[in-house]
Formats: sequence, structure tokens, C-alpha cells
Amino acid sequence: MGDIKHNLEVVRENIEIATQKRRNKELPTLVAVSKTKPISAVQEAYDCNQRHFGENYVQELVEKAAALPQDIKWHFIGHLQTNKCKTVCQIPNLYMIETIDGIKKATAVNNACDSLGRSEPLKVLIEVNTSGEESKSGINPKECVEVAKHIINNCPKLKFCGLMTIGMFDRPTDQENPDFKTLYNCRQDVEQYLNITGLELSMGMSADYELAIAQGSTNVRVGSTIFGPRVYKNKN
Repeated sequence: MGDIKHNLEVVRENIEIATQKRRNKELPTLVAVSKTKPISAVQEAYDCNQRHFGENYVQELVEKAAALPQDIKWHFIGHLQTNKCKTVCQIPNLYMIETIDGIKKATAVNNACDSLGRSEPLKVLIEVNTSGEESKSGINPKECVEVAKHIINNCPKLKFCGLMTIGMFDRPTDQENPDFKTLYNCRQDVEQYLNITGLELSMGMSADYELAIAQGSTNVRVGSTIFGPRVYKNKN
């Protein structure tokens, strides 16, 4: 795990360079995706002043949140089952859920936060399926305004912060990514129709985070480039 410090330095430098090439010079948030990685690896990144971490699996997030420093800002970035909402929302330092994939999920998360008595509204992003792939979660881009409006008007325990996408894997990184462009346009629609500004765009991962920044990302999710290749346990 000795490479984590070096890898973080490289990623941060690349983020700064990419940001200087665009109009908005505000640095995007780097979310270090630590799924399948041991607690020691997260601690090592934490010791390098990394504070935002992303997890895909509920139980893994619960275990890590309990064992690691409480000032970590956890992002849940995996598919969230309705029956797991309360388990995730009870984590004290859960910073954001990035994968609200519809009105029903938003309501379930809101109700979980309400029943747990969370003092501050939980930050959430709407996950958008910008590539149209059946294997991907997320709402249709045309539903963004409707779901955002529902969260704002009917979910007082949630704070709607913006949009997130995974996009199609293996897109060329030397040209504009149509999935990122779609999410950018979705944000414009939501801001225009609901008369709000400053919404976040969570897009870009290890292979394409620099391109995502060039196309307006405010939040990049980088895992293997920081922690190395993932090793998945045999779940059988």
C-alpha cells in the first residue's frame, strides 16, 4: 500500500492541471473510492489528508465507518436497495448518497432519515443513466426535473445537490464524452426549470476523470488509480 501517497499526489496534480484548463477554476471534490480495500488502505489515504471516500456496498461502508476517523466524509455510490436505506442513513458521518434513482428511492431515504432523527438534511445526488444501457441504474435524463422537484418539495430530510452518472465504459478519452455532455445538459434543464443554481455534477472515474473535469465535473470518483486494482472475494 506504499504507493497510495504517491498516487494521491499524482491524481491531485492532474486534477489541478485539468481544472486550470476550464473556465470554472474551482477544484472538484476528489472522492477516493475504497470499495474492497482494507481499512488500513483507507487510513493511509486519510493520513495523506484525504477526507472524502466512496463505498459501493452497504455492509462494507458500515464496517469502515465504525472503524475509521469520524471526520471522514462518506459518499455512498453503489446501488441502494430500499430495505438498506435505514442501515446507510444511520451512519453519523454519511456525507452524501449519490445514487438516488427515482422518486420512490428518494422517499425511502427521506423516511429513513426522518425515523432516525438526523439533525441535518442528508445531501443527495440523482443518478442519471446517460448512456441508456439496461445494465446501468439511474433515471432517464428526461425525468431529472420531475425527480429533483419531488426531492425539493416533498423530502425535507434531504438536500438536493445535483446529478451523478457512471456513463458507458471504454469511451474514448481524447474527445468529448457524450454521457458527460448529457449530464451537463440535464443540470442546465433542472436549474432553469426549478430556478436554482450551483448544482453539482458527479462524473468521471479513474480512466476519465480529467476529461470529466474538462466537461464540468465538480466531483470525481477515483478508485484503482489511487488504491491499485481491486481484488473481489468469491461470494459463492
